[in-house]
Amino acid sequence: MLEVFIDGASAGNPGASGIGIFIKGEGHLIKISEVIEDTNNHIAEFKALVRGLEEAKKLGTDFVWMRSDSKIVVASIEKEYVKSEEFKPFLEQALTLIETFPTFFIKWIPDKENRAADALARQAIQTRKSAIYKE
Repeated sequence: MLEVFIDGASAGNPGASGIGIFIKGEGHLIKISEVIEDTNNHIAEFKALVRGLEEAKKLGTDFVWMRSDSKIVVASIEKEYVKSEEFKPFLEQALTLIETFPTFFIKWIPDKENRAADALARQAIQTRKSAIYKE
């Protein structure tokens, strides 16, 4: 099982933005801090979702347990629906990727339980550099 923690952050609305992905399990410990285009926090959260799923797919896992502190992202996946036209392309991408995993769960967690992914997203904003760390 891969545990995938995701977070998006923006310094403004819109503003400088980054995503953070923290993956552990199945012998992996991966930290991704990635700069994205200037956007708002919700778009950053959805971009983190898609990027986290893409990374899990690359690792060839059958079981993904994803966690996010974004209620809109988690609810959108659980309901397979989002009102905003702006978010629909991200939801469609995510659902297509989720279908490739035999077992997938997503859970909302409070900010304090998502500190690793949050720090990676903020690092991308502060440094304006993307980085991948594998341990």
